Amino acid sequence: MIGSLIEKQLTTPQQYPLSLNALLLACNQSSNRDPVVGYDERTVDGALTTLKNGGLVRFVHPSHGRSVTRYRQVLEERLELSETQLALIGILLLRGPQTAGELRARTERMARFDGIAHVDADLERLSEGPDPIALRLARRPGQKEERWTQLLTDDEASFDSDGGAEASPVGPPDADAPRPPAAPPATVVDGRLASVEGELAELRTEVESLRADLNDLRTQLGS
Repeated sequence: MIGSLIEKQLTTPQQYPLSLNALLLACNQSSNRDPVVGYDERTVDGALTTLKNGGLVRFVHPSHGRSVTRYRQVLEERLELSETQLALIGILLLRGPQTAGELRARTERMARFDGIAHVDADLERLSEGPDPIALRLARRPGQKEERWTQLLTDDEASFDSDGGAEASPVGPPDADAPRPPAAPPATVVDGRLASVEGELAELRTEVESLRADLNDLRTQLGS
């Protein structure tokens, strides 16, 4: 919920704060989300009330010609975050654990970083102090880069003190122990593929729009 508010605040400030319907659409969009969700209006409304009570969201009541209540997040005010740090937390909330390189690419429309070192520095700051909100994860076998996760929500897997996934006890297999989860079903893979295709479709639309704007500009200069 807050991730969607952050994203729209930084990418479409002219449409921010968001109405309930706009926030619902932002939460349920099929691209740039992992996992993709399907909230209903009641769920979003209840979550907003909870976040408001926690001091993380403010209700903006109708004024200046607006007829509906709108909503804005205040995470950067509560935690004294810079725009780049806010963008990183927003993308981590929306898309789960990611590498610094992935975070830089995916925050491109939200904030400007002066290179990957800037991303690393912000992530380090977010992971410091008595109440860190980001965590460096241990590198998995076969991975070249470490990933980062956010600590604002509790729906991530548990982690040990070294930042890795909590280890299983060593010993012979127990016949009564639960079996490890099976590989993701084909429907999950298809869903992720559909999400990637959705992102490509959005990029194509943006490119066509830029081309149209460029052609209009050329016509105006020519006349």
